[in-house]
Amino acid sequence: MSKQIDKLAWLYIEQGKLLTARSKGKELFYIPGGKREVGESDHQALIREVKEELSVDLVPETIRYVETFSAQADGKNKGTIVKLTCYVADYSGELSPDNEIEQLEFLSYQQLRSGSKATAAVMEWLKIQGLID
Repeated sequence: MSKQIDKLAWLYIEQGKLLTARSKGKELFYIPGGKREVGESDHQALIREVKEELSVDLVPETIRYVETFSAQADGKNKGTIVKLTCYVADYSGELSPDNEIEQLEFLSYQQLRSGSKATAAVMEWLKIQGLID
């Protein structure tokens, strides 16, 4: 029986590269975001998670759904799938790693292997769409 981890993700692209974050003690980069708390909408959860991880405020009226991706979850038993519901949004403030985040990195398609399987799936799609280099 497969288990699913339901997460929200913020896609932010600058100069053809995707913003990713690496947590303390981890090797791979992930797309910023996280899980909903009880009673939160996707937008509320995404705004909270991005603020906690990156110290910036998403602009609520600019949040737009992009696509949903599924991939094997890193570091979990085979068959544990992470589902990433991805959004784009403008932000205010200065990007800065916070809480469990140790490093922020804009990854190009050539750096695909630096990210989790779910991050790679998103990057493959973004490349096909012509959104990243």
